Amino acid sequence: MKQRPRIYYTDTQKALMWERWRAGDSLQSIAQLFDRNHSSIQRILAETGGIRPAQRRRSRLALSNAEREEISRSLVAGHSIRYIAGALGRAPSTISREIRRNGDSKSYRANTADQAAWDRARRPKVCKLAMSPSIAQTVAGKLRLQWSPDQIAGWLKREYPDDTSNHVSHETIYRTLYIQARGALKKELLEHLRRSRAMRRSRHHTQKAANHGRIIDTVSISERPATVADRAVPGHWEGDLLLGSRNSQIATLVERQTRYVMLVKVGSKDTKSVVSALIENASLLPQELYKTLTWDRGKEMAAHARFTLATDIKVYFCDPQNPWQRGTNENTNGLLRQYLPKGIDLSIYSQEQLNDVARMLNQRPRKTLDYETPAQRFGQCVASTG
Repeated sequence: MKQRPRIYYTDTQKALMWERWRAGDSLQSIAQLFDRNHSSIQRILAETGGIRPAQRRRSRLALSNAEREEISRSLVAGHSIRYIAGALGRAPSTISREIRRNGDSKSYRANTADQAAWDRARRPKVCKLAMSPSIAQTVAGKLRLQWSPDQIAGWLKREYPDDTSNHVSHETIYRTLYIQARGALKKELLEHLRRSRAMRRSRHHTQKAANHGRIIDTVSISERPATVADRAVPGHWEGDLLLGSRNSQIATLVERQTRYVMLVKVGSKDTKSVVSALIENASLLPQELYKTLTWDRGKEMAAHARFTLATDIKVYFCDPQNPWQRGTNENTNGLLRQYLPKGIDLSIYSQEQLNDVARMLNQRPRKTLDYETPAQRFGQCVASTG
């Protein structure tokens, strides 16, 4: 088969690529717009780690192409540098330097000079973390603790409220990691991100979740009290199974108001094992802090009636194929993958080890909590019930 020639995309086509990538489209769907393979799109986007390069703009102080045309015409007419400078409202040194950089008074051409100036201006902006080794060291340390760039940026603002020199945005951290500014953050730190991809994905990109099957006698999430939906009071949890290799799994529970996490070791995925483990776990908390549990349609909760009878905790179920309805737990499971990556055998972890993992996550600051930690917020709830 004859190989198709390499395509060179125009700036307009690249802009469309970045627009669709930001909207969350897949590489394959973007490639279909150009009748090309996804690899040709990936080649463009991967050059900057999936982060759209900043649009280049001319400095307001730079000579425009129209001014260069006037310089060219004036030189042909034999006018002096001072005359040209006066006509353009520029300093004579500016005109003299412009002509000297682009030949001389006889060979100066406006279009050539304008393109040369545009090419010379292509200088990379110095990264803030490369200029501030102490901040870079702090950021690197927090990344190794599995903190997200957003958590680090928020924590820095909270820790140094009056010192903006110690502030850095989460976008700067991402750009430094993915585009690799020299002397800033090492590429190895990418593996500490929640999603250790080679390219940064849009937050709009989602993957369809599989249907886990159907169970009977479920109470729909639509019947859940309004106080649960608006997170007005603590004590309402979301749960799911986090799966590992060798048919292993653990139960993950997160409290909706405080984002406090509990991990529960389960011996098997069958409903008897899962529900028995959840009943034992529920005894660790007072009734005021464990009132309801929202789960998806997984068959591991087929014995939900036994759970409610033993604990007096009501169970609500998401609508079929709508795991986003327990989005707090979905997000938490994503964070947990930094500590318990896909493909690992979860059965090797003891309950004490799982408690340690939950403790590390609960001690990370969260943007939604104004950069307090779930442990701090849940501790306040425990104190108020005492």
